[in-house]
Amino acid sequence: MAEESYVAHNKAARERLRALAARLNDNDLIRPLGDEWTVAAVLAHIAFYDLRALALLQNWERGEGKPSPLDPDAINAAMQPLCLAVPPRKAAQMAIAAADAVDQKVETLPPEAISAIRVAGNPVNLNRAEHRGEHLEQIERALEK
Repeated sequence: MAEESYVAHNKAARERLRALAARLNDNDLIRPLGDEWTVAAVLAHIAFYDLRALALLQNWERGEGKPSPLDPDAINAAMQPLCLAVPPRKAAQMAIAAADAVDQKVETLPPEAISAIRVAGNPVNLNRAEHRGEHLEQIERALEK
């Protein structure tokens, strides 16, 4: 089991996500965040990146891991219509479920897989809290207005 500080950071971010989702009403979920993103669409975006990390971690765990470069601007532009199409409450549920799943995988990843990821230059960020936190702050700022 990973005993790194990212496990604690992931848990804190996951609980912050869960608490935020619990207090969001339907109007909050459709609140615009700019550039045609809404709170719900950003939650779907968080779910996507956590699920992507989960898929990559499963590959590393099987010994099939390899760098998986991405162009975040192109991916975000391509996924935006899909994120906007997800029913708002479902987007919040997906974000929580994806966070639960990837954090569980991070916590139970065998040491060999963690070592292989590190040797490869950390092509998968085990600290899922960083990305979640960035968007949770964005959502919280919008809700304060």
